[in-house]
Amino acid sequence: MAGGVVALLLVLVAVFAPVIVHFLGYDPNQPFDGLVDPSLGTPYGRFGGISSSHLLGVEPNSSLQRDVFSRIVYGAQISLLIAALATAISVVLGVLFGMLAGFYGGWVDSLISRIMDVFLAFPILLFAISLTGVVQGRAFGLSGETLHKGVIIFVIGFFAWPYMGRIVRGQVLSLREREFVDAARALGARGPYLMVREILPNLMAPILVYSTLLLPTNILFEAALSYLGVGIHPPTPSWGAMINQASKVMQADPTYLVVTSSAIFVTVLAFNLFGDGLRDAFDPKAR
Repeated sequence: MAGGVVALLLVLVAVFAPVIVHFLGYDPNQPFDGLVDPSLGTPYGRFGGISSSHLLGVEPNSSLQRDVFSRIVYGAQISLLIAALATAISVVLGVLFGMLAGFYGGWVDSLISRIMDVFLAFPILLFAISLTGVVQGRAFGLSGETLHKGVIIFVIGFFAWPYMGRIVRGQVLSLREREFVDAARALGARGPYLMVREILPNLMAPILVYSTLLLPTNILFEAALSYLGVGIHPPTPSWGAMINQASKVMQADPTYLVVTSSAIFVTVLAFNLFGDGLRDAFDPKAR
């Protein structure tokens, strides 16, 4: 329950980021002057410059000196948006191919299962680094930062669907032998009807559970890409890019690293706990 409450609060923070920043922060790209010691490169005051004006301190950057709280809030919006869309792609593809493999079996199952094995063995991180560096300019009707975000969402979602596909395949292999499926088949129902009307409703619980477990994994993947410099481009706030910057000044200003890394830690932990709770709630054997 605690994980679910924190996850809900994070979603609300991401949705209402402009309102929250309007009342409690500043524009995430607004630079300040006189808040960072030019000789040391660290914010004035204790704990990274935390004060009533800057709730989580100031960036230890003598040229920008931006508000950390505002960038954390907008970074949550970017991370959750990319992770949610990538998870949606993974769920749609995983459910589709998992149901086909589990329901029809035979050569269909063998073909889809081998495709899953190939995707699971594929070096996704290296491919993502290469693809985000190659796709530039304008493509698929998109351009600029919108195109870059679309590429990140596609890479994360397209290569993560086998995890969902394997789970769905295993569930369908069991469900297709149940009595209610045999009864519908005896009444003349065919494959597509059986999958959509009989089997899919019984997959909602595992799909929901593993979607909540897949979401934090995608958040970490997006942060890793931004940390390596191939994710979200500056000046757009990104947790991964902020951790990259914080690691360079860790000895001089450890507060910045603690604050930014804690944002990812709390988010991933909350969604994992929420997913584990859903899994226990939907599993009568666990109760």
